[in-house]
Amino acid sequence: MARHPAPPGTGPEPGAGAGPEYLVVGHVTRPHGIRGEVYVTPLTDRPELVFAPGRRMRLGDSEAALDPAEPPKEVAGVRPFKRGLLVKFDDVRDRTAAEAMAGRYLLVPLAELEPLEEGEYYYHQLLGLEVVTRDGERVGCVREVYETAPAHLLEVTGEAKPHLIPFTARIVRQVDLEARRIVIEPPPGLLEL
Repeated sequence: MARHPAPPGTGPEPGAGAGPEYLVVGHVTRPHGIRGEVYVTPLTDRPELVFAPGRRMRLGDSEAALDPAEPPKEVAGVRPFKRGLLVKFDDVRDRTAAEAMAGRYLLVPLAELEPLEEGEYYYHQLLGLEVVTRDGERVGCVREVYETAPAHLLEVTGEAKPHLIPFTARIVRQVDLEARRIVIEPPPGLLEL
């Protein structure tokens, strides 16, 4: 399915050619303790690979836009904690420095991330794609991707109303990034909801 949501302002908009240069991989929620650790909510389905010691990350602002004034931060250590991670960066040595990171996003260059497997897409690749049924009926365009269980949901804005389409193999039959189109086979009643 989709991975690593794309932040606004870090590259061309969907459909404008190349994708973003950086992708959001985590959100710093608060400091933890007095030695500079921060609590991070991972925004990737492979946090063990992304938040590895030695990985260099960039800070974004509270809207996930890259902050070019901030130098890259290197992960010095990481450990699981509750539903997230406690991350120690090499240049964040005390609680005051950790507090300055609270509410900000962490970004990694797209080129440094592990390649996608077949059938996986970055969120930014799906945004703006036209959604049609197998019969050729236009449903609308993907406006947002939501991470939900048991399946991700595509918010599709149609002419009449928005639709929530589960991103499952049973419903999503084809994703054609070149044609900028998703073909679905909705079960009876899905588009009437």
